[in-house]
Amino acid sequence: MKRILVIHGPNLNLLGERELDIYGKVTIKEINEAIKKEAKTSKVEVTIHQSNHEGEIVDLIGKARKKYDGILINPAAYTHTSVAIRDAILASSLPTVEVHLSNIYKRESFRQQSLTAPACLGQVSGFGMESYILGFQGLITSLKDNKMS
Repeated sequence: MKRILVIHGPNLNLLGERELDIYGKVTIKEINEAIKKEAKTSKVEVTIHQSNHEGEIVDLIGKARKKYDGILINPAAYTHTSVAIRDAILASSLPTVEVHLSNIYKRESFRQQSLTAPACLGQVSGFGMESYILGFQGLITSLKDNKMS
């Protein structure tokens, strides 16, 4: 059975409470439940973490090599600032998909560059919670097709 690590970055624990005009009313709990449902349907095992700390995210990715087949990540604000997370993704050699609730390319100019996306298999943004599901499905399909596993 394939194993997927899901990582939620900083402030995503506040979903449903913050910037509702950008992120909507969806909560991290609802996103996690949708991911778990999709994992069950797809017959993959999923582990989900949320962290506000860059080093913890880097550690999660670094340890993932030996335990997981792929990573789904929303690096949140670290998308635009973290060379460390980018390097961890590359060092892991795991197929990784980056997701965002909002369309980062329609936001402030500093949010329109992703340092992490070039290290990933793909990126899905702008579809709210569905970004996670689409990214998860794409990662699973890629793993099952053995394209990147």
